[in-house]
Amino acid sequence: MIRFQHVSKKYPDNSVALDTVSFDIQEGEFLSLVGKSGAGKTTLLKLLLKEELPTEGQVLFESQDIAKISDDMLPDFRRKIGTIFQDYKLLSTKTAYENISYVMEMMGTPDEEIKREVAEALEIVGLVDRARHFPVQLSGGEKQRVVIARALVHRPRVIIADEPTGNLDPYHTRDIIRLLGKVNKLGTTVILATHNKEIINRLGRRVITLENGRVIRDEERGRFII
Repeated sequence: MIRFQHVSKKYPDNSVALDTVSFDIQEGEFLSLVGKSGAGKTTLLKLLLKEELPTEGQVLFESQDIAKISDDMLPDFRRKIGTIFQDYKLLSTKTAYENISYVMEMMGTPDEEIKREVAEALEIVGLVDRARHFPVQLSGGEKQRVVIARALVHRPRVIIADEPTGNLDPYHTRDIIRLLGKVNKLGTTVILATHNKEIINRLGRRVITLENGRVIRDEERGRFII
C-alpha cells in the first residue's frame, strides 16, 4: 500500500533527516515508528502527506509517486489520510460536533451526509454525549478522541498518529491506544509515531526504529529498544 524506496531527505544546511530509507506498509497494518527526537519520524510522515519532498528516492501510495501529485489533486489525496497530532488543533469556538463537521461543511458536503458521518464518528470514539461540548469543557483524553473522530469522518485509508498521547496521563494514553486499535480492526491502516516505551511494548505490533535518519530495526512484533 505504502512504499518508501531508497528515500533520503537533506536540507540546504547539509543536515540529513533521512538517509536511504526503504520499507513497505501493508494495507490494514498497525505500524509504530520509534526513535529519539530528530531520528526522522516526523520527516517520514511529512513526506507521506507531501508537506516535504524527498531529496532522493520515492514515496509511493498505492503505486502513485506522492511527489508527483499535482497541487490541484493534493486535497483529494490527503483525504485518504487522517492525521492525529499531540496538540489537538481544535477550534476553541466550536463544539466537538462542529470541530468534526467543519471541514465537511467547507467542502460543501450535503447536510444529511454530514449528520450521518459525524454521528457515526462520535459513536466510534464514544463521545455521543459530549457532542455539544466546547474544547474547554473536555478533558485531554476527550479532546484527543474528538481529533480521532475528525480524522475518521472522511473514512481515510490511513491514520497517521504523531505523538498522540504526549500530553495525556497513563489512563487516557491507554484509552487512546485502545481506540486506535479499534480503528485498525475496522480495516484502517494505522501509523503511530511515539516516544512511549510502554505503549510499544504493550502493543506487540510491528515496530520500525529510526536512528540518525536510518532504519536500524524493523521487527514484526517489536519492542522499544533505543
